[in-house]
Amino acid sequence: MAQDAIELLKADHEEVKGMLEELTSTTPQATKTRPELLQKIAKELKIHTKIEEEIFYPAFKNSGGADHNTMNYEAREEHRAVEALVLPDLEKTDPATDEFSGRAKVLKEMVEHHAEEEEESMFPVAKESFTTEQLEELGQQMAARKQELQAQM
Repeated sequence: MAQDAIELLKADHEEVKGMLEELTSTTPQATKTRPELLQKIAKELKIHTKIEEEIFYPAFKNSGGADHNTMNYEAREEHRAVEALVLPDLEKTDPATDEFSGRAKVLKEMVEHHAEEEEESMFPVAKESFTTEQLEELGQQMAARKQELQAQM
C-alpha cells in the first residue's frame, strides 16, 4: 500500500536525520566523506522542501483557518533559513575544519527542530483536517513528484 502524505514526510525526516547524525559524527579528517554526505543531504532536503511547498503546504493551508496559515508560513520560513543561509554556508566551508563541524551541527539542529515541529504540531492538525483518502491522494502526488525530482537531480 502507498504511504499517505504524513507517513511519506516522516520517512523523509528519518532519512535526513540519519544522514545528519552521520555527518555530525564525522571528524575534520573525513575530507572525502563529509562533502559526499553533504551532497546527499542537500539533495534530499531540496526534494523534501519542494514536495512540501508545492503539494503538502498549500493543501494544508487551504484545509483550515488562521492557525493553518500561521503554521504554513512558519514552516516555509524554516525551509528558507536552511536553504538560503545554513546550507549554502556549509557547502562553502572547508570540510577539514572545525567550522564545518559547527555548521553541520547547526544544520542538524535546525532540521531536527523543523521536523519535530511538523510532527508534533502540523501533522496532528493535518490528520484532523484531511480524510484518509485525501492524505493517501496527497501521498501519491508527493511520491510521484519526488521521483520526478530525483530523476532531474
